[in-house]
Amino acid sequence: MKKWSLLTLVGADQPGIVSKVTQALAAVDCELGETSMMRMGCNFSMMLRVHHDGKDLPDLLKGVCSELKLHLHVDEDVDGACVDNEPDVNITVYGADRSGIVAEVTSTLADAGLNIIDLETALAGTTDKPIYIMTIEGQAKNGVDALTDAAKTISAAVEMNIVPIQTLRA
Repeated sequence: MKKWSLLTLVGADQPGIVSKVTQALAAVDCELGETSMMRMGCNFSMMLRVHHDGKDLPDLLKGVCSELKLHLHVDEDVDGACVDNEPDVNITVYGADRSGIVAEVTSTLADAGLNIIDLETALAGTTDKPIYIMTIEGQAKNGVDALTDAAKTISAAVEMNIVPIQTLRA
């Protein structure tokens, strides 16, 4: 019986990581579900949802992880029915970089009913005036107006744009 597992791999950024990891999985009939892969600083991080027939994934990826000096962590997929997590709101945040900006923004929006589906951050600006940028996709459980009202309580040094995502389904 097939099952789902979550793999997290992290190591120094280098060519061939995605290719070698996915080839190793495909060679033994593992199927990929959702994935997220990105460079963070000089590191590369991968999260993959893998459908397999009970294979020993750490053993299967031992050679690739050793060759590429990757750290591997495996979790069993969360049991239960997955709910539809299609985002209905896109939020961009720009603010002077400081400790706690992510915590302030996400806790304020969570209190207003935001379920974060995807969040990415980046640093921009200059060394003297760094700017922190967040891009968030989520579900506005209490509506976009609740998020807009909550955003008004966040520090004046933060600019936030909240835009509903309109999806069409056939």
